[in-house]
Amino acid sequence: MIHKLEVDSVFLEFGERRILSDVYLKCETGKITGLLGRNGNGKTCLMNIIYGNLNPNSKSIRFDDLTVPAAYKRPDLLLYLPQFNFIPQTLSLKRVFADFELDFSEFESRFPEFKSRRSSSLKSLSGGNRRLVEVYIVLKAKSKFAMLDEPFSHLSPVMIEAVMELMNEEKMNKGLLITDHMFRNIIEISDNLYVLTGGKTHLTKAIEELEFLGYAKV
Repeated sequence: MIHKLEVDSVFLEFGERRILSDVYLKCETGKITGLLGRNGNGKTCLMNIIYGNLNPNSKSIRFDDLTVPAAYKRPDLLLYLPQFNFIPQTLSLKRVFADFELDFSEFESRFPEFKSRRSSSLKSLSGGNRRLVEVYIVLKAKSKFAMLDEPFSHLSPVMIEAVMELMNEEKMNKGLLITDHMFRNIIEISDNLYVLTGGKTHLTKAIEELEFLGYAKV
């Protein structure tokens, strides 16, 4: 069964500044949905609105046509990787994987550099390794959808390649909504691609539209 996350009727203003005004976005299980936009255009705001962390002037967030105003209360529906580290750094990898009901041995078989690190705390890891753990957790934990904001941040090229491979595997289990400033990776991996500009989302049908929408030359 294909599950569907739809977002529309989003209107967001900060004072006299209008951030979002004409947004429609659909994310489905079995697909990776990319979201691109220049800094300050509201990508992170939109993700926080979907998650329920930010209350806009108006919104409609629906999972399989049912309204869910506070998705952060439903980890079975949606998990969110924010730009910043969200797992307490004092926790051990063993504790984190147990909390999310994930098999650490599966993780270390995919990423051998973590062998013998089961008892290590997150604060003992490099920035890239800590980010890799959080990305893996959000992708592998049980939920129908996952949003990832800057998942490639601090990752080496080898790690990025491994994460993109994992994303392609996990899209069979959940719908993925991803944004990152490394836009070529987003273009490469996305089944559907939206560009957020002028407060509006545009579903692109061709890569050339990115230049037309003023996002980037490709």
